[in-house]
Amino acid sequence: MYLHLGRDIAVAYDNIIGIFDFDTSTHSHLSRRFFTRAQQKGEVVVVTDDLPKSAVVCMEEGRQVVYITQVSSQTLLRRSLSEPLPDNLL
Repeated sequence: MYLHLGRDIAVAYDNIIGIFDFDTSTHSHLSRRFFTRAQQKGEVVVVTDDLPKSAVVCMEEGRQVVYITQVSSQTLLRRSLSEPLPDNLL
């Protein structure tokens, strides 16, 4: 199954490591450092031109990819609950 992140981007549930809300996750210096390093390594894919609301961290073909999207983490959760979740997300 796939989770639609916006535009024409969808990721396989099996590849998702975590979904992070920008309003809460960027308060921590550790989270900010994580996102900064991911951007420096070229691991960030921006899916929106609008204000980002969440980040979806995935492992794709042995490489970390961080998708920045305008879709809220709550909406992504609702989308994921409309489909049966794979074992690694339960």
